[in-house]
Amino acid sequence: MLNSSPMNLSPKKIVEMLDRHIIGQKEAKCCVANALRNRERRKQIKKQDPSLAENIIPKNIMMIGPTGIGKTEISRRIAQYGDYPYTKVEATNFTQIGYYGRDVDSIIRDLVDKTIINTKNKRRLLHTETAHDIVVDKILKVFVGENAKDISKEMFKEKFSNGELDNLEIEIELPDIPISAEAPLLDFPGGNISMINFNDLVSKALSGKTKKTKLVKCKVKEAYNILLKDEIDGLIDESSITEEAIKRVENEGIVFIDEIDKITGKDKRNSADVSNEGVQRDLLPLVEGTIINTKHGSVKTDHILFIASGAFHTARPSDLLPELQGRFPVRVELHPLSEKDMIRVLSEPEYNLIRQYKALMSVDKVSLKFTEDGIAKIAEIAVQMNQKIEDIGARRLHAVLEKLMEDLSFIAEEITNTEILIDSQYVSNRLDSIAGVATDRSKFIL
Repeated sequence: MLNSSPMNLSPKKIVEMLDRHIIGQKEAKCCVANALRNRERRKQIKKQDPSLAENIIPKNIMMIGPTGIGKTEISRRIAQYGDYPYTKVEATNFTQIGYYGRDVDSIIRDLVDKTIINTKNKRRLLHTETAHDIVVDKILKVFVGENAKDISKEMFKEKFSNGELDNLEIEIELPDIPISAEAPLLDFPGGNISMINFNDLVSKALSGKTKKTKLVKCKVKEAYNILLKDEIDGLIDESSITEEAIKRVENEGIVFIDEIDKITGKDKRNSADVSNEGVQRDLLPLVEGTIINTKHGSVKTDHILFIASGAFHTARPSDLLPELQGRFPVRVELHPLSEKDMIRVLSEPEYNLIRQYKALMSVDKVSLKFTEDGIAKIAEIAVQMNQKIEDIGARRLHAVLEKLMEDLSFIAEEITNTEILIDSQYVSNRLDSIAGVATDRSKFIL
């Protein structure tokens, strides 16, 4: 999450933040950063001229490029930075109504559900301190009684804070927990049936009745956790959470639609051309701006930012329906990663793979030292494998590194307090034979 509000950040600053996690793809980063900044500009315009702001719609983005080069990561990070409601979907999971698959409206329903959970968790954090004090008082009354002196209460509070009471058994009134309100919904293709939550019906039937409790013997720590959750939930206004979540989805939501090239009807691996075109037609009103009914209320999609992506190996963006093409006015092409890019991916991002493997091995007190030529050799082999088999971009590095570390990871507990130098010779000894084998065999190895 951003340290300062996104509205205070220029697109240049946003790109700099993306650079901490994603190598290259400057043009794509700039497009998404501009979209984020325009969203914040619209918020300011809305305060001065609401009718104008209502007509400023987001310019949806189409990312074109092979897999493993950062398309998904750019959208995910940008949503994370701005703390925006976000969901990622595969276009191939949806089919025209009447065919097997999910209906496109479920994209928005899922986004709303995720946002409500996220909003509720934030509210819980705000109420945790108040709820903690209430719960501690309830537990202490069991130990010292209603009319205990302040000095006794303070003594037990200190013991509770230090964890000295955690494993003591007490008898206390706990809420009689009803059917979970978090139970999954029924979801049928195209169906408003998915909006029915039978737990909601049960809750409404029981509404107005006093909350049931029961006398339970349990450990203090267990009682505290149950009571804390119950108190926090009691302090939360569910209706305001739903209202806030829907508002956030409508004004800040980001939907990432991957593999959109697979529904053009030009991909020979999928013969359901009619269904594919049907998915495009079903997506059109969603992207254009419509109202989707969810179990939480109606949601307008006019100001949700849609980012589509696809490799477009066997199809072109122009193979999409013209109406859908027009709803993605910003097109940006992402480029395959070179060997130099692979080297940077291994070592430059904030949570790069080299840093991850060093941390993993350090748990067993094995110190890894990667030399520059060792890192270069790993990148070289990854590029070779991409060329020989199929280009999966930076994801190939995961496979190569895992194979490189396989034996070492297996015996790490037996060689504690040692330093392993991973140079080009070390990498060659373990991976050259793999990199040079026949293509058909390589598919099973990397």
